[in-house]
Amino acid sequence: MERDPDVVTVYTGRHYGIEDVFDQFTEETGIKVRFTSGSDPELRERLVAEGDNSPADIYMTADAANIDLAATAGVLRAIDSPVLEAAIPEDLRSADDYWFGLSERARVVMYSTERVTDPPVTYAEVGDPMWNGRLCMRPSTLPYMQSLTAALIDQFGEDDTRAMVESWVANDPLYIDSDVDIIKAIDKGDCDVAIANTYYLGQIQAENPDIAVAISWPDQDTRGAHVNVSAAGITANAPNPTGAQQLIEWLATDGNGTFANSNYEYPANPEVTESPIVAAWGDFVANTGAVRRLGELNSTAVDLLSDAGYK
Repeated sequence: MERDPDVVTVYTGRHYGIEDVFDQFTEETGIKVRFTSGSDPELRERLVAEGDNSPADIYMTADAANIDLAATAGVLRAIDSPVLEAAIPEDLRSADDYWFGLSERARVVMYSTERVTDPPVTYAEVGDPMWNGRLCMRPSTLPYMQSLTAALIDQFGEDDTRAMVESWVANDPLYIDSDVDIIKAIDKGDCDVAIANTYYLGQIQAENPDIAVAISWPDQDTRGAHVNVSAAGITANAPNPTGAQQLIEWLATDGNGTFANSNYEYPANPEVTESPIVAAWGDFVANTGAVRRLGELNSTAVDLLSDAGYK
């Protein structure tokens, strides 16, 4: 039996700007949204533990690997939606329609515009010895680093990716558990080069447009910069699957600009325009080909990071 059709419950690992997005959906449709926030893995494990008794209608993540792992764990259902199929490109959704990407962000090289004139132009060049003691990175526990590594494995294979990660480790990186703090560390001079998500730079530039940090788009002569997605799927035991599908369809269409631009991400719907701050970064070649495989390659990536001595 379906619950109140005017209420949808969301477990969300995506935090930035989400309340305003849900408020707009409610204003336009009259459907209320209740949401519980947490990390992607925590909420996925909660769905597994709750089983048939879960109150969640939607699982929303900030990382493609975690939502794909949720589908593999059997806690999502396939979505039959011509609306979503028309709005979201194939490489930004699961092959069997268990989840759909709603926004994109790239995990790229960032550098000091005051101290660096020739930044790395590939992920491999971050391991050049010239950056020894000048590098900031996120720890291996971060899903974004795991998914970047998975995408590199997909592109270069395990051996070459391990050598790449080992070269990063050899540069004695300063591990900082916040992309925002990493970008600020570049600006302050604690490091000169880092790998970070684009939307964090957007958040900072909105407050400080003159920050002395810029993007170097990596691997533009090959597959392109690694792209990950915020994504959503309907839970296998959703009490209100009809309302859940309506919300996801809205997030992919009428609400896609609000969803992506409130967090300086790239809209997954190609018909939607990115925010002016994001547009100012310019065009780049994006490697979206690995998005569907990030969950499949997650455990391999985690093991590789550990074996390479990446903290």
